[in-house]
Order: sequence, then C-alpha cells, then structure tokens
Amino acid sequence: MSFEKIEVKTIGKLGYITIDRPEVRNALNRETLEEIVKGLDLLSKNEEVGCIIFTGKGEKSFAAGADIKQLRERTAIDALNPFSMQGVYDIIENCEKPTIAMVNGYALGGGCELAMACDIRIASTNAKFGLPELNLSIIPSAGGTQRLARLVGKGKALEMILTGKMISAEEALQFGLVSDVVEFDELNRTVDQLASQILNKGPLAVKLAKIAVNYGTEADIKTGLVLEKLSQAVLFSSEDKNEGTQAFIEKRKPNFQGK
Repeated sequence: MSFEKIEVKTIGKLGYITIDRPEVRNALNRETLEEIVKGLDLLSKNEEVGCIIFTGKGEKSFAAGADIKQLRERTAIDALNPFSMQGVYDIIENCEKPTIAMVNGYALGGGCELAMACDIRIASTNAKFGLPELNLSIIPSAGGTQRLARLVGKGKALEMILTGKMISAEEALQFGLVSDVVEFDELNRTVDQLASQILNKGPLAVKLAKIAVNYGTEADIKTGLVLEKLSQAVLFSSEDKNEGTQAFIEKRKPNFQGK
C-alpha cells in the first residue's frame, strides 16, 4: 500500500505513522486523515507489530492542526460525518494495540487532539500544545473539549480552549497532558525504550488493560470495577497468565503467545 501524505514503516515490533507534510507544518487535511486510517489498519493487522507510534516529519511540528483551506469549506453535514477528524481519532483511541504520540514540535488544534487520542504522549522540549479553534469561531471538535478536560481537569481545559493559549512541553507535563519531556535528540530513544517496556508485557493483558481503563473511566466506579473483574477473569484463564507466573517462579523471561 502506497501513501502520499504519511509514511508507514515497521522497525522490529514497532509500527510508525509519520505525518509527512512538513511544508505546511504537517497540517491534517482530509486526505491525510484517510491515509492515517489506512495506515493504522495496516499496522493493526500486522501480527508482528506490538506498539504503534505517531509522529510528524521534521523537527518543527508534530501536527499543526486542520487544513484551514478545507476547513473553510466545511458544512454542518461534515461535522456529523462518522469519518470526520473526531471519528478518525476515536478509531485511534480504540485501537487494540498501544499507541504513543511522539510529539516533536507544534501540536495545535487537530494535532493536539491527535496526541490526546493516543494512549501515551512523550514530548520534546521544543513541543508546544494548544487548541486555538475559537480564533476561527469554532470549537475543538475532534475530542478536544472532552479528552483535554479528562487529562488536565476542567479548569485548565477551559483556560486553554477559551484563550487559545499555547503551553510549553514543561507546562504540559505539569498538568498531565504528557508523560515525559526530553531533549529532541533523545526523543526517539526515549519512546523506543517506553515501547519496549510495553512489548515485554503480556499482549492480552495490554489489550484488556486498555479496555478496562478507557471504558471504565467513562462509567461509574462500580461498573468500572465489574469490567476490571471480568477482564481479569479472562486473563486468569489464559495460557499467557500460566506462562507469566511460571517464568517468574523460574526466574526467566516469559515467552508470551497472546493466548
């Protein structure tokens, strides 16, 4: 499968989706979003890939939001399209495999929302985050009003959205928008190390942990605890649980099979 707006590659068990439009700060137009869905589907179906990393081409921008020229032409019907930017990011959030946003510069508007749709966000020191949509008399509608409030709290989310201010990587770390901030030259190595830690875990447990957290936090705690208990019941009956516990007893590295 060939791509024009993104690069899709694998290195070992890691899959990479790189937005490749540096001439427009990796802005997200309709064609790019369509290719992201196809690239994600390709990596999701690749049994050799255990973790998927999103990033932007170059050193200046992760993704600087939606393509304004296309945005100007959108109508009310476009906002309701199931394959809108919000729909694409829902697909990313619900991906069975863990996802990491490797934020290497500006993550604005739809770019910030893309990062928030990933499970984990690691930023370089030159990264900037912001949701400036109100400057155009629209709102962040690719999950921005919902995911940001859940990550940083209602008050900080409203401040960022209503003012459109950009925050630094360090401030994003302070408020829990990102998990770590490193020098740009260390970004790839840090993300690779993080992904390797995840890949060492039981793949079934990774899938069910994502389900328990993503769906449990959207429900009341009793429903979340039931979901947690049922997920654990599935894992208790798995071959990987037997392998993991036996490997611990024998003081060796487990050989998980995803069964």
